[in-house]
Amino acid sequence: MTMQKIVLASNNPGKLREFASLFAPLGIELVPQGMLGVSEAEEPHVTFIENALAKARHAAAATGLPALADDSGLCVPILGGAPGVYSARYAARAGREKSDAANNRHLIEQLAPHADTPGYRDAYYFAALVLVRHAEDPQPIIAEGRWDGEIVDDARGAHGFGYDPHFLIRSLNQTAAELDPAVKNAHSHRARALRVLLEKLGREA
Repeated sequence: MTMQKIVLASNNPGKLREFASLFAPLGIELVPQGMLGVSEAEEPHVTFIENALAKARHAAAATGLPALADDSGLCVPILGGAPGVYSARYAARAGREKSDAANNRHLIEQLAPHADTPGYRDAYYFAALVLVRHAEDPQPIIAEGRWDGEIVDDARGAHGFGYDPHFLIRSLNQTAAELDPAVKNAHSHRARALRVLLEKLGREA
């Protein structure tokens, strides 16, 4: 399947930067939905895949173009997988402001009572990518990626966004925010999901 233009169903500037760099070598023009006047879709579901599919169908219906959507977040097993699909509004759901800083503070607070449990800091980023050829595509292409690490109390690094300053990659002894953006884009959960997506696209070609 040859695609020259795909609408990206996201207005998150951090995700836009990552996806733009990941798609640049592929010869595919990735157009953010905001540039096409597409409103943000509702994300009412409790799984990453369902939310990504809803966003992709919404963008495709509004533009008539193939659409790519991602739903991703941080999962902490000892917290039952939270923040999960609520990663962007984790603190807001607890009655606090909606910001990366508030989300990180809330996460550290939620982990504190578990400090005596081995592995309580274990965490992973998870991404679900969904590509629809058109709004009613009965066989969307779905890819998943996971990036393991652990949560550290003190923020480190100036790159990235979201939970990146607190997400430590053990093998590198650096947080995601300390990594050069090119290194992060090569190893992140979204990069891993994208590689799976591209493999699936290649099998269709």
